[in-house]
Amino acid sequence: MIGLNPNRENTPSYIDTAISAGYEVEVDINYLNGKFYLGHDTPDYEITITWMDKRKSNIWFHCKNLESASHLGLLEGFKFFCHTSDDFVLTSTNHVWVHDLSTNIGDRSIIPLLSDEEVINYNGNIPYAICTDYISLAEYDLKQKGIYK
Repeated sequence: MIGLNPNRENTPSYIDTAISAGYEVEVDINYLNGKFYLGHDTPDYEITITWMDKRKSNIWFHCKNLESASHLGLLEGFKFFCHTSDDFVLTSTNHVWVHDLSTNIGDRSIIPLLSDEEVINYNGNIPYAICTDYISLAEYDLKQKGIYK
């Protein structure tokens, strides 16, 4: 099953499961002592640049420290962004990752819908992409509203 699963979040195997199912994923990444690590807000799983490179077209890296952003910025073709509590941030692909859903969402916007309520209640403009753990609900509900294709 793909979707909300906190015990598997940011694990390499779960990322591969989501990619195999045809999805792109957002993962947290840290760079510490010369190595990249995945993990929700903590460096739990060491990964290599080779591992990252094979999946880079399907992963959005959420840089959790300055070092991860600095090192990803030197690599070609990686999708990444940095934020802590910003209403919006510009990604490495020139999309805008928007957290304040009351702003003017456009076709260059990526929006996180972090709860089932946010999925059900979203009635805004059609974004470039939606980031959510509630994939089945989003696909059904947002298709019904004409927001997701």
